[in-house]
Amino acid sequence: MVKIRLRRVGAKKRPMYRIVAAESTAPRDGAFLETIGHYNPLTDPATIVVDEEKALKWLRHGAQPTETVAQILTRASIMEKLAAERQEHGTAGA
Repeated sequence: MVKIRLRRVGAKKRPMYRIVAAESTAPRDGAFLETIGHYNPLTDPATIVVDEEKALKWLRHGAQPTETVAQILTRASIMEKLAAERQEHGTAGA
């Protein structure tokens, strides 16, 4: 199964994260299929950059976001667009 999750990058005690689509069996910082965006929790406010088209493509194909990534995608209003798209097409889903 494909998951959309965070991949840690950055220096020690200075974390930054890439939002990636990866197989659920791959290690946290291991192999991934595609980079979707990045997230920096150290800035005020936190920096979130997400490629909307890539994120929607993976979500349409059944990729499951982790809890943290789901919150990030909600802040970027991508989850709302997916829900509206599914409702428009009459597809059940979360």
